[in-house]
Amino acid sequence: MDRYEGFHEFVRTRQQSLMRTAYLLTGNAHLAEDLLQTVLTRVASHWAKLAKGGNPEAYARKALVNQTISWRKRKRIELPEAELPEFAASGQPHDEATVRRLALLHALARLTPKQRALIVLRFYEDRTEHETAQLMGVSVGTVKSQTHYALSKLRALVPQEVYR
Repeated sequence: MDRYEGFHEFVRTRQQSLMRTAYLLTGNAHLAEDLLQTVLTRVASHWAKLAKGGNPEAYARKALVNQTISWRKRKRIELPEAELPEFAASGQPHDEATVRRLALLHALARLTPKQRALIVLRFYEDRTEHETAQLMGVSVGTVKSQTHYALSKLRALVPQEVYR
């Protein structure tokens, strides 16, 4: 029996979803690709155990969060902080949904890695507080309090005129 049996199928079916999460965690397509490659290498090395009775997707998502936080601590990787374009001054037409999205991405980039991971897991991936706590290795109370702080920071960072 091949020790990687099923791994290629897992990657084929879950790669896009995992890549979206990696991008939301890093805010950078190139870093997201590196992050996902690093995590999939780790998943492959544990595949025999994960395929038997584990949950490969949960393991991969937890590894994405942990690796992002680890990179930021060790390598001091800076997430991009793009400037919001001045649509009104340029005279270019703009879609309000696009402006909101850019404002939110800009604000997400200014959160701490753990706060960003919480927001991504809770609201983008629609995880429960319990699931988020398990993926991040913290208590449910920590998820609740840190989500509150992260949302408060996002509200302070996103310009109010974007939502008028």
